[in-house]
Amino acid sequence: MSQKKLGVAILGCGNIATPYAENLSSYPEIELVGVADVDTSRAEALAAQFGCHTYPSMEAMLADEKVELVVNLTIHHAHNETTTRCLEAGKHVHSEKPMTLTYEDARALVELAQQKGLRLGCSPFTFMGEAQQTAWKIIREGRLGQIRLVYAEVNWGRIEAWHPAPGPFYQVGALFDVGVYPLTLLTAIFGPARKVWAYGAILHPDRVTREGVPFHIETPDFIVSLIELENGPLVRLTTDFYVSRHSSKQDGVEFQGDLGALYLKSWHDFNVPVEVAEFDQPFQAVPLVRPGYQGSRKVEWGRAVLDMAQAIAKGRPHRATGEQAAHVVEILNAVTQSIQSGQPAAIHSSFTPPAPMEWAMG
Repeated sequence: MSQKKLGVAILGCGNIATPYAENLSSYPEIELVGVADVDTSRAEALAAQFGCHTYPSMEAMLADEKVELVVNLTIHHAHNETTTRCLEAGKHVHSEKPMTLTYEDARALVELAQQKGLRLGCSPFTFMGEAQQTAWKIIREGRLGQIRLVYAEVNWGRIEAWHPAPGPFYQVGALFDVGVYPLTLLTAIFGPARKVWAYGAILHPDRVTREGVPFHIETPDFIVSLIELENGPLVRLTTDFYVSRHSSKQDGVEFQGDLGALYLKSWHDFNVPVEVAEFDQPFQAVPLVRPGYQGSRKVEWGRAVLDMAQAIAKGRPHRATGEQAAHVVEILNAVTQSIQSGQPAAIHSSFTPPAPMEWAMG
């Protein structure tokens, strides 16, 4: 007897909606029921491409009983309100990152989902990639010994060079937009953080869009954070919206342990090199735990939603959880507090770390 498909709808039809829809429409466990956007023409175009329904509004989408899970791809500032409304309507939610902009709001969403008996998930899910799972497996096996230091580099370039609407990205800043990737990876591997020290600066305040429109930024576009993990290493995290990752050697994540080191080429892309070195020896490439994802977009965008659908069907925990996403938001808030005060900031929340992927357990 075939498993009932989970009805999924996409809220927000911007840049990343197409890769999400490509993946979601290909999974036998999922039915892509429809899409909605404040710009109905964008929703209509996406729906036509993937043969699903266009909802005239979020309210219409939430009223559809066929929709069981909403993938929230709205802009950063809208995540809290839209996810709240989806949960209140009885829908499971997977949100793009960050889940909210404040820990208080994130915690409230977690509690609302628990009260409603609903699943709440959030990106980044890139810790579920083949390269990232390979690095995690090597660390679990103890090949590096005790890991005492991690360097994580997030040089994400200048958003206006590729995105038609860079404003919201600069309003939240590089830490909230892309610093969440290594933070989620590292807390998945090592567990919660407990303290941060941070420094931030605006390197390039006056910028120009692709259409030649000048704009000014007031949120730091460069931040260096030192993060103490409760049961793990000290992390030095660099995030910026200035240096291009394509023209910098500061890239990826480097784990330094008593017995050796591991270099993960990217905290984002799934099929990238993983290299290991014994202490004071050169790095050598190691095979991934399974062949790396071959998609042209370098990331399987629907992987966490698929994991949630499978978890719902099997009654197990899903991996990209709201609890961990809320903890990461508290880290982001603590970094901001430390920048403003010039003092270290404490982190108090916790979460249950996700299980490795089944195919990475052998």
